[in-house]
Formats: sequence, C-alpha cells, structure tokens
Amino acid sequence: MIVLEILAWAIAIAGVAIISWGVIKGTFQFIKLEVTSLTKTGASSSIRDIRHLVGQHLLLGLEFLIGADVLNTIIKPGLEEIAILAAIVAIRTVISFFLTKEMENA
Repeated sequence: MIVLEILAWAIAIAGVAIISWGVIKGTFQFIKLEVTSLTKTGASSSIRDIRHLVGQHLLLGLEFLIGADVLNTIIKPGLEEIAILAAIVAIRTVISFFLTKEMENA
C-alpha cells in the first residue's frame, strides 16, 4: 500500500509539474510576444498559439491528476472517497471537454 501511495503522490506531482511548466512557457512566450509587438519586429507566435500550448499542458496535467485520484481511491476505498472522486472526475472531465473544444475551434 505504501508503494501505491508513493506512486499516487508521484503522479500528482507530475501533473502539477506539467501544468506549471505549461503556464511558465506560456507566460514567457506572452512576454516575448508583447516585447516584439512593442519593437515592431514581427511576432514569432500569436496569442492563439500560446493558448493552445497552455491548454495542451492543462489537459495532460488534468489527466495525471485524475489518475492520482483514482489510485488514492483504490488505496482508501469508502463511500466518501468514491463520492469525492466522482465529483473531481466530473469537474475535470467537463473542464477537459471545454478546453478541447476551445482548442479545436481556435
């Protein structure tokens, strides 16, 4: 059981790291875009590209976090944990669905 707990924490940390990395990359690309627009030398990326990059990282990070939540529910099964997992999965699935649709439309 301790191995599963460590694995769940590692997966959750990986999910947070993926999301954080995407936000950091997006922030730097946005700053670069703004600086290049001020100097009028031509932008290497657009806001749409930056949103797509951050959205991809968010979706992947959310999948990792769902996996960690599933492992935590397997480790400590109970009605309350299952209800919490169901709510979390539902919320994250809705977020993932709308992020995917927005990225496809962009």
